[in-house]
Amino acid sequence: MRSSAAGAAMPRGIRQTMSDLHIWVGLLAGWILYAMFLTGTASYFRDEISRYTRPEINTPQALPDSADTATRLTTHVLANAPAVTQINITLPSERTPWASAMWASPGGRGRHGFDSGLFDAATGTPLQSRDTSGGDFFYAFHFNLHYMPAMWGRWIVGVCAMFMLVAIVSGVITHKKIFADFFTFRWGKGQRSWLDGHAAASVLGLPFHFMITWSGLVMLAVLYMPWGLSTLDDKRQQAEVVSEMRLFLPPHPAAASAAPLADIGAMVRQAEHRWGSGAVGGMQIQNPGDAQARVAVVRAQSTRVSTTPNYLLFDGTGGELLLAKESSGAAAQTQGVLYGLHLGRFADAATRWLYFLVSLAGTAMVGSGLVLWTVKRRSQLPDPQRPYFGFRLVECLNIGTVAGLSVAMAAFFWANRLLSVTVAGRSAWEVHVFFLAWAAMFVHAFLRPSKRAWVEQFALAAILLALLPALTAFTTPHPLWRTLGAGDWAWAGADLTLLALAMLHAYIGWRTWRFTPKARRPRASAAPQSASVRSAAEVG
Repeated sequence: MRSSAAGAAMPRGIRQTMSDLHIWVGLLAGWILYAMFLTGTASYFRDEISRYTRPEINTPQALPDSADTATRLTTHVLANAPAVTQINITLPSERTPWASAMWASPGGRGRHGFDSGLFDAATGTPLQSRDTSGGDFFYAFHFNLHYMPAMWGRWIVGVCAMFMLVAIVSGVITHKKIFADFFTFRWGKGQRSWLDGHAAASVLGLPFHFMITWSGLVMLAVLYMPWGLSTLDDKRQQAEVVSEMRLFLPPHPAAASAAPLADIGAMVRQAEHRWGSGAVGGMQIQNPGDAQARVAVVRAQSTRVSTTPNYLLFDGTGGELLLAKESSGAAAQTQGVLYGLHLGRFADAATRWLYFLVSLAGTAMVGSGLVLWTVKRRSQLPDPQRPYFGFRLVECLNIGTVAGLSVAMAAFFWANRLLSVTVAGRSAWEVHVFFLAWAAMFVHAFLRPSKRAWVEQFALAAILLALLPALTAFTTPHPLWRTLGAGDWAWAGADLTLLALAMLHAYIGWRTWRFTPKARRPRASAAPQSASVRSAAEVG
């Protein structure tokens, strides 16, 4: 009888299976993925954010000669720390107009025994600026998280990135009309609008989203798959493998015999003659003042896509070139190119903005997917005004993550402007303010009705972002009207971007406030089958 066959449950197809996988994998990792995407998006302007959070440092008219800057910094560090065993110097660039140095010496108070400082590139004198982590915080947070060991954070981020890959592949399989839907957006249609927005944000940067997720995993492949490296019992061989992928110079034993350091500027000029003017990014000096001193002049990452190490190694006392490390093996080079594509440090201003906008679309993709989960299920609730606890929990986590993170990031910049420069641990307190504001948004989401919580948090983010340029005008010597007049686009661009983001948050909050879900229509009862239809079904 065919009636029994018709009554049997239809087998689940691949698209339905992939749909369920896409929904639940995206939800379980979505909150962390959203935070990773948004802070990672901001990290494409990491250097610009670091400048914006250090208003005491003025933008120079032109960058000084790299060789002279390297000589000045080395002389200053050796004069003030004669027992130093290692000096790492980062030379200025168009994006970062100051020089920086880290040096290791007995009694070093910084991380791992290193002291550090920022220096005027033209004079070599230390720069006085507020203690801040600037753009480095957002960069580190997007793959290390915070308030936990870095390895734990990287494992959590890695698992979420793997979930992201699954969500991307399953999403493409699920949405068979995903590319057609990209050109179809229906405003004010509730669930349909959110689905259209999710599809548009996904398709807009689909290759980028896949690349950024896959390359993020490849960057930390040795952490997630350490077995190959661990098979090498010889620590020296392990160090050689790592040195193919990263700038790693094994500590060179000192001779305990004093010898003056050779001309650092001449080494930099030799490297620039080989790579081009402005291609030197920094240097590492081991055992300065010792007969066994070594100097590595490092090529700037802005001049090439791959992050594999490129450097010239010199004898620190005689100045002779000992080694030119300008290539790596195929596996290391592949990993280095993927790493470089992920970081985007090679990008010029236009490419960096493209990275930013497509990554922002990825953030919208994750956020709209989280919201779509609740929008789709709210209409199925017996009483949408009184949802069950699990639904309410997901909704509040969505609000605190999507809208609350914007408030927290704005609060970070407010803390940068308002905290006294004399506060001990000032940079840490900027981060504490970020997390306190974020936690307050989660509490607010639980205390307020969902729609009001969305609107209020987007409104708060819009206000904080819009007033930041005004706060900057009152607390720094870089008001928007002055930076625009001077053509200082590093500062003016930051203020204008904040205003644009404020308008975006205000628009989303306004749309949320105006939206009224349509009442669910009662399902029409099925018409009774005619006798002829029933008999045909029974016979057939």
